[in-house]
Amino acid sequence: MQITVAENGGVGRRSGYYENAGALRDIIQNHLIQILCLIAMEAPVSFDSDEIRQKKVDVIRAIRTIHPEQVHQNAVRGQYGAGWIEGEHVPGYRSEPGVAPDSPTDTYAAVKLYVDNWRWQDVPFYLRTGKRLPARISEVSIHFRPVPHQTFPPSALLDSRPNRLIIAIQPEEGILLRFEVKHPGQQMALAPVMMQFYYREAFKVRSPEAYETLLLDIMKGDSTLFMRADQTEAAWAVIAPILDMWQSVRPTDFPDYQAGTWGPEAADIFIARDGRSWTMPTFLQCREDLATCRVASESPQ
Repeated sequence: MQITVAENGGVGRRSGYYENAGALRDIIQNHLIQILCLIAMEAPVSFDSDEIRQKKVDVIRAIRTIHPEQVHQNAVRGQYGAGWIEGEHVPGYRSEPGVAPDSPTDTYAAVKLYVDNWRWQDVPFYLRTGKRLPARISEVSIHFRPVPHQTFPPSALLDSRPNRLIIAIQPEEGILLRFEVKHPGQQMALAPVMMQFYYREAFKVRSPEAYETLLLDIMKGDSTLFMRADQTEAAWAVIAPILDMWQSVRPTDFPDYQAGTWGPEAADIFIARDGRSWTMPTFLQCREDLATCRVASESPQ
């Protein structure tokens, strides 16, 4: 399971806040863990706010504790340097107004979490977020397990990969299923294809912005999408060991990724240790023509 929230913007006018927060606090502690909860939660008895919020709390409480000596194996941080975004040169984080010239603040963070329950035992959840990445994109990529036995001949499986379900959140909302089919012709060979649904294409209307929905829920008294106090405390408990370790050990390699790239090399090494790689956000492959979206590449980013 991979959950990505990427931003191509920098800190802008928020340096005063961001210097004391960083990517782990700002995005992973709330936004990404909330997405994880929605993906991993069990079905509620009813569509009731208390029922739904309780199921999300159950997920957070089941997240495996990361002990101090395990932080380096389960978390990576980074900070952007100068680079190029959409053809425009942008400064590094330490050159932004209001940022200390030797700032240790993380603008990129990736963590690996496990949910210790019956359904998700030993399934890794990879969460990553960062500023000054190539695009503003949020999506969930669910990688299915390889089948235990392949009936196709080995020659047909040279480039075969497990199926994936992609939940697109930004900039387009939708659901995509990536799977493999037999390539037309006499030769037995598999090719990746994509089934896709996008709200904009299907309904021809703009989806409400996130805060539009939340403000309306406040006026309606609907607390479904809001965190309870115990949920907030549990989420902080998940990342507290990482924060403590990062604060005790000052980074010596910042800045360690160029603006306009997908983050530090350490993040690629981090996931490669498990024999995996970060998947390229699907929207980047499909944005030229949503109606005929197809898999352009399965290579690592």
